[in-house]
Amino acid sequence: MTLYRLNRLFNPRSGRALDVAVDHGFFGERSFITGIENMDQVVRTLVDAGPDAVQLTIGQARRLQSIPGKQKPGLVLRTDIANVYGNPLDPVLFSRHVPHAIEEAVRLDAVAVCVNLMELPGHPEVREANITSILELRREATKYGMPLMVEPLVMQDNSKAGGYMVDGDIEKIVTLVRQGVELGADLIKADPSDDLSEYGRVIEVAGDVPVLVRGGGRVDDRTLLERTVAVLAAGARGIVYGRNIVQHENPAGITAALLAVLHEGASVADGLGILAESAGRASVSEGDASDAGVSA
Repeated sequence: MTLYRLNRLFNPRSGRALDVAVDHGFFGERSFITGIENMDQVVRTLVDAGPDAVQLTIGQARRLQSIPGKQKPGLVLRTDIANVYGNPLDPVLFSRHVPHAIEEAVRLDAVAVCVNLMELPGHPEVREANITSILELRREATKYGMPLMVEPLVMQDNSKAGGYMVDGDIEKIVTLVRQGVELGADLIKADPSDDLSEYGRVIEVAGDVPVLVRGGGRVDDRTLLERTVAVLAAGARGIVYGRNIVQHENPAGITAALLAVLHEGASVADGLGILAESAGRASVSEGDASDAGVSA
């Protein structure tokens, strides 16, 4: 089946995509919403910055889709909620998907939906719940022609690393990515590996299913751009970054730098230059505004 909605996700020139994830509030962790408290402002900033897609929850998607015009980013709809990011973990863990998620995605004009496939040490019941969700979503996604993005997420033990920390073991990543493909993923949103020189193995095991690489926790700008260049060189079709964009002091600038790397083949040095230039323009604008205020 041809998934025409993906024509609104991938850039027609580069065949790549930048999806900015702002679905963190779904998971009930206070630290996740730092910098994204005002979602109207966050969404408008991202629309102005122009990524290929924005990943939102069912309760926030309207903030993007109510903005008029044909050129705004596509919507990737997060479909599942879990309580696996706390430290310490809750006594009982859960993960479940939104009822009628695919129908909601159609009504919201989404380009794809996203669902987790988590490996959390000592808690196989979470992966079992994820698999149940994926299979149910796969059935409905096929009915409506909605692309299904599966997010294989290999996590470290929360007591050691805290919530949402990636285990970059390439063997674990390859195994979980392959399971996501076997479950019927149309897209894979995968962890980065500790050794990025091995990332081609993730692309290989995914076969003809496009791989987008997630960002994980905050890193410095050079590291983020170097990682992006490396995974693209390995064959990744794009990136899904969240906090490295929305918690950045210059979200528009880092978005512009990443888009240049993705769609124009810019180098790390080029990206850093774009970011510095954007920051300089912002400083000048703030200075002009301050001067205008004084003169008034």
